[in-house]
Amino acid sequence: MKVGAATQSDLPQILNLQRQNLPGVLCQEEMNREGFVTVEHDLEVLSAMNLKHPHTVAKVEDQVIGYALAMHTSFMDHVDILKPMFTKIEQVLKFIDPDDPLNYIVMGQICIAKGYRGQGLFTLLYNDLKQRLSDQYEQIITEVDMKNTRSIAAHHKHGFEIIHTYEQGTITWQLLSWKWQ
Repeated sequence: MKVGAATQSDLPQILNLQRQNLPGVLCQEEMNREGFVTVEHDLEVLSAMNLKHPHTVAKVEDQVIGYALAMHTSFMDHVDILKPMFTKIEQVLKFIDPDDPLNYIVMGQICIAKGYRGQGLFTLLYNDLKQRLSDQYEQIITEVDMKNTRSIAAHHKHGFEIIHTYEQGTITWQLLSWKWQ
């Protein structure tokens, strides 16, 4: 298995793995046990994001078995469901420290194929992003649906801290930060 920067040719596999883990595909029991992803990206936006900061992929042979999507703040208007998250991040960070230059990158999504969960890939994916991006950013921030208890637990175990909890429609989100510096 190898972990590293995604190439443009990896993107269709990322989208395929993403589609396999959306709520509309999974039953409630499986979502509770295994977790899920919320956002369905399109190839155009995923590709543009990858050109700005390559995503991280885990691969066995040539098959993508996990990914972590690096999302620069310049993409805040490209994915409708994430617009409130970007607004909330900026509000919270300015409240915490009004003089902070908001030097962060967003985790656009992290996902690991079912047969490879619980083997440390979550840590490998995040650590690869940190290695490649920590010279440019002070932290990585993400939000997780509170119903996604597997993801919440994994992020907390990895060292993410809650910076804010808020409701958007019927979803309660936890904003989580992993400070690199």
